[in-house]
Amino acid sequence: MALFSIFATPETGTSAMDIGDRLRQLRLLHGISQRELAKRTGVTNSTISLIESNTSNPSVGALKRILEGIPIGLAEFFAFEPETPKQTFYAAEELTEIGKGAISYRQVGERLFGRKLQILKECYQPGADTGVVPLVHEGEEGGVVLSGRLEVTVDAVRRILGPGDAYYFESRRPHRFRCIGPRPCEVISACTPPSF
Repeated sequence: MALFSIFATPETGTSAMDIGDRLRQLRLLHGISQRELAKRTGVTNSTISLIESNTSNPSVGALKRILEGIPIGLAEFFAFEPETPKQTFYAAEELTEIGKGAISYRQVGERLFGRKLQILKECYQPGADTGVVPLVHEGEEGGVVLSGRLEVTVDAVRRILGPGDAYYFESRRPHRFRCIGPRPCEVISACTPPSF
């Protein structure tokens, strides 16, 4: 039975949209990446991505299993009501760091609950890449390289981009990013819906 049919009632006002947004927000609040949550729960990264983008509605059992990886119970999950962001402008030091290690992802806005767009200032240290396993998720993404050189692979096509060069593609196409050369690479990117 789909979760939507159980919880989407006129009385609660809960919709399928709330499920993906809530899961993404709670995962980010706990500092867990989609990949880490997938490892903890045995649910594929692509399944978590589909749920968070509201493309797929999980069964109650599947949602419970995913929430155990955070960990949080169903009651707490549905009671969670994050504030809707009201801030419009952000100083450089107010961007929220959601990356780690050799890749920095500084997000515009602390909370994305109910938002359809994620904007990042990315910084890849020399040699840093997003991993041997290509990224795949629902949505679209694009970016502009500000400095350095970024190798972008989408499907089997690989291109090295420099300052001013850009990319834009459907995120369900397997993709990977890697910093080329001796200097860090900075990128401004956006994706819809937010992917991590």
